[in-house]
Amino acid sequence: MQRVSILTTSEAAARFADFIHGDTVFSFHLLEPAGPTRLIEGSVWVFVDWVLDELSGLEMCRRLRADPRMNHAHVTMVLERDDVEDRRRSLLAGADDYVVAPLDRQAMLDRVLALCATNRHRQPALTIDLGGLQINVAGEQARWRGQLIPLRPHEFRVLRFMAENPNRVLSRQELVDALGRPGHPDCLRTVDVWIKRLRVGLRSVDAAQLLRTVHGKGYVLDVL
Repeated sequence: MQRVSILTTSEAAARFADFIHGDTVFSFHLLEPAGPTRLIEGSVWVFVDWVLDELSGLEMCRRLRADPRMNHAHVTMVLERDDVEDRRRSLLAGADDYVVAPLDRQAMLDRVLALCATNRHRQPALTIDLGGLQINVAGEQARWRGQLIPLRPHEFRVLRFMAENPNRVLSRQELVDALGRPGHPDCLRTVDVWIKRLRVGLRSVDAAQLLRTVHGKGYVLDVL
């Protein structure tokens, strides 16, 4: 199944149920002020409310455009009123388009489905380059100084998410939430297994120093 992620600053909208259309799953996720907390997979469509608790919708839009993970995302500003000046400011902040609230689940899905048909050129970032570490997202391969790192799919996804959040301590719970397995009964222990296997893969190409354990807190990918 292909995946389409619909990120929204609305807590109510983030709880909307998934929608399956053909071979594609459309899923809703909450967009925090600090940006996406999940691994971004597939096409991304973002709905930003004009008024937010911690910052303005305009500032949220600017942050998204400065985030390399979101360079392929389609951003819609959700205005409180149909005002010419608000529309102009939204586009200047980096929004692709705008819509006037309120938006229910069907309205959001209708909009995304219509936009998907005319935005097939948008593609997620295909590579992540962090010095000696290169990650081919589309090919699900990672290399250290040219050497292929032997990784299973789950370990690759862990490495990719950590590479998207380098030099930051990530707790086991954050990794579980980011990789979409919060309901797994042994989720935290599963993360330990993934980390162990990731270490083995990194060690095989003399890159064990990249992955560091911060006792009592989590794990961090150390890169320059």
